[in-house]
Amino acid sequence: KVDFIPGYGKFTADGCIEVNGQKSKGRHTMIAVGGEPTIPDVPGAEYGISSDGFFDLTDLPKKTAVVGAGYIAVELAGILKELGSDVSLFIRRDQALRNFDSMITTNVTESIENLGINLIRQSSSVSVVKEADGTLTYNTTAGTFKGFDCLLWAVGRHPLTKSLGLEHVGVKTDAKGNIVVDEYQNTATPNIYALGDVCGRALLTPVAIAAGRRLSHRLFNNESTLKLDYDNIATVVFSHPPIGTIGLTEAEAIEKYGGDNVKSYQSSFNNMYFAMTERKEKTKMKLVCAGPEEKVVGL
Repeated sequence: KVDFIPGYGKFTADGCIEVNGQKSKGRHTMIAVGGEPTIPDVPGAEYGISSDGFFDLTDLPKKTAVVGAGYIAVELAGILKELGSDVSLFIRRDQALRNFDSMITTNVTESIENLGINLIRQSSSVSVVKEADGTLTYNTTAGTFKGFDCLLWAVGRHPLTKSLGLEHVGVKTDAKGNIVVDEYQNTATPNIYALGDVCGRALLTPVAIAAGRRLSHRLFNNESTLKLDYDNIATVVFSHPPIGTIGLTEAEAIEKYGGDNVKSYQSSFNNMYFAMTERKEKTKMKLVCAGPEEKVVGL
């Protein structure tokens, strides 16, 4: 039997969880409240929408500004462009998806421009102004850009930990508000656990599910040493073209194994998916290998 109590929960000084004035306490407590999109602290930021607001759009914006260089920014910019919106993508550095392998970073940035998206580099937010005609003017360190029907913030996410009352039970957070856990999802307080986006690591739904399953096996199935291995987590980006990756980037492999012990192999070819179409998109692959046996450590 599971008791479902809808509402906003918080820890109290006596170690209970309070929801709508009702207190509860269990032998084990798991925190999995996730996170939410971050909105920049600049004047007029409220005129923009987040990735959540994207799914509330009822009409296609004629002209859209997308701010960010990560998964969500790249994916939504591509979707809006393919649907027919005039899209500008504003990034703080020179390339998108900077945390990925250099091959991916270089090629996805090139693909963004080839798709017809207006890419504005070295751009940080200054303010947003709503004009009399309802359009938005976006002021940045790279200049002023006018006439947007929609501005979409995709500058990251933050954990929903501020209102949980974690200080009452001794659960620690880092500078960004992520709950600090060990490899077994234990917080600083015995019998209180945290997993998923609220921990700030590998923000992917399947990862949270996998961590939760292992936690349940440890707590209730006597598998005390079972834990999630974060080293080889596959991830995809639904960009145009799409991206898939697993393991270490070449830079990470060099840092881990040393430059003399790492080799990479690259290939580029026409995908058969485009064999009968006028549009020919190249498929590009890279193997990152380490050690004398050239073990594949990244793809």
